[in-house]
Amino acid sequence: MFARPTASSLLKSTLLALALGGSVGAAAQAQTITAVMHAPLRAVDVQISTAYILRNYGYMVYDTLLARNTKGEPKPQMADWKVSDDGKTYTFTLRDGLKFHDGNPVTSADAIASIKRWAQVDKTGQVMMTLLAEMTATDDKTFTMTFKEPTGIALLALSKPSGLAPFILPAAVAAAPVSTPITSTIGSGPFRLVEAEFQPGVSATFEKFADYIPRDEPADGLAGGKVVKVDKVVWTSMPDPMTAVSALMSGEIDYIEQTSPDLLPLLEGNADVKTGRYEKQGSQNLARMNHKIPPFDNPQVREAAMLALGQRPMLDAQVGAGSPNGTTCAAVYGCTSLYNTDYAADRILEAHPDEAKAKLKEAGYDGTPVFLMHATDIPSLNAQGPVIAQQLRDGGFTVDMVSMDWASVVARRASKAPVAEGGWNMFSTTNVLPDVGDAIGFIGAAAGGDAAWFGWPDVPAIEERRMAIARTADVAEQKKLALEIDELVIDNGVMIPMGEFYNVASWSTAVTPQMDAEAPIFWNMEKAE
Repeated sequence: MFARPTASSLLKSTLLALALGGSVGAAAQAQTITAVMHAPLRAVDVQISTAYILRNYGYMVYDTLLARNTKGEPKPQMADWKVSDDGKTYTFTLRDGLKFHDGNPVTSADAIASIKRWAQVDKTGQVMMTLLAEMTATDDKTFTMTFKEPTGIALLALSKPSGLAPFILPAAVAAAPVSTPITSTIGSGPFRLVEAEFQPGVSATFEKFADYIPRDEPADGLAGGKVVKVDKVVWTSMPDPMTAVSALMSGEIDYIEQTSPDLLPLLEGNADVKTGRYEKQGSQNLARMNHKIPPFDNPQVREAAMLALGQRPMLDAQVGAGSPNGTTCAAVYGCTSLYNTDYAADRILEAHPDEAKAKLKEAGYDGTPVFLMHATDIPSLNAQGPVIAQQLRDGGFTVDMVSMDWASVVARRASKAPVAEGGWNMFSTTNVLPDVGDAIGFIGAAAGGDAAWFGWPDVPAIEERRMAIARTADVAEQKKLALEIDELVIDNGVMIPMGEFYNVASWSTAVTPQMDAEAPIFWNMEKAE
């Protein structure tokens, strides 16, 4: 049973209700789901950052041309498609009734502009565009993509579920260069952001978009009908995990995306709260080094870092010692993917501090401090920094771990400058397993120099194999190439796999659980009166 409300909890309830934009009585009457997400929403450009909170925001306010069901199959969402007999031309037709939040219809011009902007920064999109001959609007509802050779990459790219998903924006908005962050919040999805109530970093309110027409098919993963069954969804920031759990138990909030593992015992046996994990939202930990500046511009120093780090201490810090929610895994593309391998497991799974020290001596390491960015406001990331810092020190590195919020990590990791001028040497993060298992699009494995993900590794042999995977439909050949990439990633220090884990969500029994999909989705959720 819930604890008796205290004066403090009643005050918090009142303040929360007022934050939703009305009186306490009005808030009580509104059918609103209040959620604590893994990070606060601070920006609204879904095409220039792989931060998952922006992907989650994208699924609230935008829609996609295609979407994947629970089997991972591309399905029509905003558009249906036909493929020419030679496999080179794809014709997409927008379905009837699509509108943006400002009332304007969604047109093929919007789709083309959105794809072009997205493909500048997304790894799968970049590969797709190198194979594309032309993309042309036939009329307001139809456009074609013609490729230089037969390929299935159009369906894979346009149904990409996570990372940088190919959301459709108004053409005028998508015309902005990727160097200029978008500030418009006009989408065509099932919710619209209430700009008057948006407090970046604090609270974001979404209301049902009345003119959104769901598909007729039942919801299935990210595909099918996106039926909104509540009036509003509010994302509220509660950086302290205990505050969030207390608010859930007292009925002030309805959902926590990532529940701190050490607080789960407080929820056990509570008949008014349920917990669970979403299999499609499992994550890979990884450490990323900056190849541009010392000390990790030296391949031997990168190898020393890989030897210094081990997976189990980080997993224990994240999900608890012995928890079934954390497993070691040496595979670059994840142990649940088609490309699972134990290559270099002897170097990756366990820490080898003495070998790391020997490698640093061989490399002539001069004690240059490793500027390690440590995000503190996301529980899974907060656990990473101290473990990495200590393991690097044990392996002979000098480490300067600097704690900051995730938004600051996201901003600073884009800098290629020296550390003294705002640059960095290492950060750690997580990527959801569906992203990790994408042999073409996984950002952690791409190595195209300045066009690569933060850290900018330059390994042409990797890029050649990524392109070869895009060109072949032979599954066995794709696997062979992906396993070769795995070896190249490890041998060149492109990234360091640090194990896999699952977050545990928790929610009030007053709401129905979310569907299992690659991202937290609030359509089709219901809340009791």
